[in-house]
Amino acid sequence: MNELLLCKDIKKTYKSGEDNIEVLKNINLVVYNGDTISITGPSGAGKSTLLHILGGLEKPSEGSVYFNNQSIYKGSDERIAEFRNKHFGFVFQFHHLLSDFTALENVIIPLLISGIEYSKALSRGEKILKDLELSHRLNHKPNKLSGGERQRVAVARALINNPDILFLDEPTGNLDPDHSDEVIELIESLENITFILVTHNYEVAKIAKRKYNLEQGELKEYEMR
Repeated sequence: MNELLLCKDIKKTYKSGEDNIEVLKNINLVVYNGDTISITGPSGAGKSTLLHILGGLEKPSEGSVYFNNQSIYKGSDERIAEFRNKHFGFVFQFHHLLSDFTALENVIIPLLISGIEYSKALSRGEKILKDLELSHRLNHKPNKLSGGERQRVAVARALINNPDILFLDEPTGNLDPDHSDEVIELIESLENITFILVTHNYEVAKIAKRKYNLEQGELKEYEMR
């Protein structure tokens, strides 16, 4: 497998009064094309912080993150944002759908940001929602969707630009068991996708081929029996 993402000697420290709180300590991780990775750990361990650093959302205090051998934090904030939109997709615990927009309109936002023609964006949005069995919900606004449907729309939005890596931050954390199973089945059904999943739920973590635990700032791979 080809190396896709390299996280090298990552540290993250926050200031708390006169104290420095070290959340991440010399984190190293290699992500290969086609990898499926889960990161578990206790609440407050820094799982989301690590995911944000890997995905170009938050700069590390020390260390580097490389995508295809290029530093993702090189250049202006605008360049970094353009890079994220082109190469990465994100699904968070809360769907973050825009309440005044339909499911279809929410899904095509990344395409419009990329400069794709509106009619072409609509066509691609309709296709991916159909692929995710949501074609009957195209024109429904978020308040008319179930929790599982809203999260499926969020997954569709994350996938619309054909990202190289999909980042999932507690994607089932706000769902009841039935809707959680629905989203997990959807993620498992995705083909030819590289994803990094952060979750506190070890049952959810099972869907990844490579599993890591983050505790006391250190990342360690483990096997689930």
